[in-house]
Amino acid sequence: MTTNLQKWRVPLSLLRRYDGVSAHNARRLLHDGPDTVEELLDRHVVKKEKHLDDEEEELLNRRRLTTTRREALCLYRDILRATRFFMWTDSRGVLWRDVLRENARKEFEEARFETDPEVVTRLLIGGHDAVQSALDKLAEKQRQQIQKERGRGGDQQ
Repeated sequence: MTTNLQKWRVPLSLLRRYDGVSAHNARRLLHDGPDTVEELLDRHVVKKEKHLDDEEEELLNRRRLTTTRREALCLYRDILRATRFFMWTDSRGVLWRDVLRENARKEFEEARFETDPEVVTRLLIGGHDAVQSALDKLAEKQRQQIQKERGRGGDQQ
């Protein structure tokens, strides 16, 4: 009577020598099996890994970089456009427009080689919020100034 294991045994003559494995070692490797459960699972469980070739990986990285660069340029242009409205001078006699542009340039240069996507995203969102907040405050101050001038103008008539 043959057992199930004997029925499935491969004759050692059919085994090829591979990487210096002798017939004796091949028999041991075939029948001893994996040393641990992890090895067994690694050998026999189908892994769902997405293997991207180098070209696809590089293309994805370029797209991410292009998107962040585009967003950074958009933010920088928004800052330059927003600074047009700051036409008064500071205590040194320098236009606020020039001070704001210089500070924006300095901050962009400091963050130029940042590679962490989370940090870059935080910087971009913070920059957009700062520009919007500054414009909102400027608009509110101008409204107050207009109201004040209208109030004085009405008193004079």
